[in-house]
Amino acid sequence: MFYTCGPNEAMVVSGVCRSPPLMIAGGRVFVIPCIQQIQRISLNTLTLNVKSDKVYTRHGVPISVTGIAQMKIQGQNKQMLAAACQMFMGKSEPEIAQIALETLEGHQRAIIAHLTVEEIYKDRKKFSEQVFKVASSDLVNMGISVVSYTLKDVHDDQDYLHSLGKARTAQVQKDARIGEAKNKRDAVIREAHAMQEKVSAQYKNEIDMAKAQRDYELKKAAYDIEVNTKKAESEMAYQLQVAKTKQRIEEEKMQVQVVERTQQIMLQEQEIARREKELEAKVKKPADAERYRLEKLAEAQRLKLIMEAEAEAESIRIKGEAEAFAVEAKGRAEAEQMSKKAEAFQQYKDGAMVDMLLEKLPLMAEEISKPLCEAQKVTMVSSGGGEVGAAKLSGEVLDIMTRLPDAVEKLTGVSISQVASRTG
Repeated sequence: MFYTCGPNEAMVVSGVCRSPPLMIAGGRVFVIPCIQQIQRISLNTLTLNVKSDKVYTRHGVPISVTGIAQMKIQGQNKQMLAAACQMFMGKSEPEIAQIALETLEGHQRAIIAHLTVEEIYKDRKKFSEQVFKVASSDLVNMGISVVSYTLKDVHDDQDYLHSLGKARTAQVQKDARIGEAKNKRDAVIREAHAMQEKVSAQYKNEIDMAKAQRDYELKKAAYDIEVNTKKAESEMAYQLQVAKTKQRIEEEKMQVQVVERTQQIMLQEQEIARREKELEAKVKKPADAERYRLEKLAEAQRLKLIMEAEAEAESIRIKGEAEAFAVEAKGRAEAEQMSKKAEAFQQYKDGAMVDMLLEKLPLMAEEISKPLCEAQKVTMVSSGGGEVGAAKLSGEVLDIMTRLPDAVEKLTGVSISQVASRTG
């Protein structure tokens, strides 16, 4: 009879001709009834909730740990399948799971006892790897392979983990506050740096813009100068060309005028030649006689005027020489007179000066009375207490003359009365 099984099941055939028993995982087999026996074992994955309550850690802190393990009987490995058949043949899945669970729990408790709470709590992966490694080595001998192990939960009844959490929370909050403050500080610093870079970039941009504007203005000025120069050169060239054109036109006009004038001159010369011939025939011969007569008369008149001018010039020269001689003689006389006067002044000093002043007194009186002489009409008003008429005028003149010695003394420092008294 043929028997079959799925991939999650293994069949073990024992009996006649089956020593050792035949193990088939997922397949079919022929079994001779009555003399051969067929048994089945499950290859399904078993999920185990491995719970260890109040296990003391290395520091004596009781904690409870719960892990989740996935395991199964390995059907592909004949040795492990044979070991599993020896250990679990005829047992149900719950019984197999209970045996594996107790094995895993024992290893889990042993590992917890060698670790601290902090090591278990903080590094769950390490704890899981240790349990997986130790349990796998034992369960392999039973034909069971551990597929996975994961630490599900860790707790205690003494609030030890809670205290660790508080300390860690406080540390985390502290670190968070410090980190936040540092982040704010760094943000402010970065913002300041960013603002500085922004201002620097702005100033640099403005400087670049100013430089670009300056370069633009300089280049524009240079271009404007070049353009204006070209324009000026073009205008000057145009004006020069216009002037040259005008000059050529004027030259052509002048040439035309010259030609016209030449023609006119030729015509006039011809006309003059004609008239000269006519005049020569009618006027020239009588005129030549008259011209000869007039030339002779003019020559005689010229000679007469020359002789008269020479005579007048000789007369003027002689008269000038006579006047120069008279002036020279007069000058010598005056010089001699002044020399003698100077000798007299040197000898008589103040007396000579007084004498000279006395000589000039009549002239001074004449000059003083000259305005009165030139007056056409004089009206005099008397108060009845003094002279009237000509006597009054003469008295006025004499009164002015009597003041002259005082004026002379103030001007020259010479007293006429004192000099007169000494000479007398």
